[in-house]
Amino acid sequence: MPVDILDRPRLYRQALVLAYITIVYNLIEGLVSVGFGLDDETLALFGFGLDSFVEVISGVGIWHLTRRLSQNADEHPDPFERRALMITGTAFYLLAAGLAVTGAINLIRGHAPVTTFWGIVVSTISIFTMWALIRFKMKVGQALDSQAIVADAHCTMTCMYLSIALLIASAGYELTGIGGLDAIGAFVIAWFAYGEAKEAFEKARGLACGCECDPCE
Repeated sequence: MPVDILDRPRLYRQALVLAYITIVYNLIEGLVSVGFGLDDETLALFGFGLDSFVEVISGVGIWHLTRRLSQNADEHPDPFERRALMITGTAFYLLAAGLAVTGAINLIRGHAPVTTFWGIVVSTISIFTMWALIRFKMKVGQALDSQAIVADAHCTMTCMYLSIALLIASAGYELTGIGGLDAIGAFVIAWFAYGEAKEAFEKARGLACGCECDPCE
């Protein structure tokens, strides 16, 4: 249930902190994943890193939204948030297309990564981090009765699913040595990226407001 009005400033501060953490974490995760993905020639980890960079753009939009909500509690997106959503959606579509094409080429050529050890490490850390962020975002969003913050928690849940997909692909390759598993992992990440792109454009058009297609009104 919504909390007393005197507690709302404290909860919005918590929501802003969570937005900061999301941005910083995704930036670090992106740098690490892209770096190891290139060194180890693992497309799944490289694509996961690029996805994290796009999530940074999305996170900036969420940070702006949360700051605005703390001031006037108007959950309708403003022009900045719509532009951020359009940029995010476009980037996700490009990422999905690039991963799908590169994954197909790698699969046809029988390419295998040098190792996917770091994919296991990164995905495991990400799963626990995303789980904690989901828990706290849901708690704050429900306390404030904010659909926007709850929707952000659902988006973070999608990131956790991506991490699980990376973990399965990376661990699968380490256990079996089947190079195609890396390409399959990239296809799964591309599929999630496509879904995130679609959601971003729907939200920008005002047709939806969350990753689970919750109504805005």
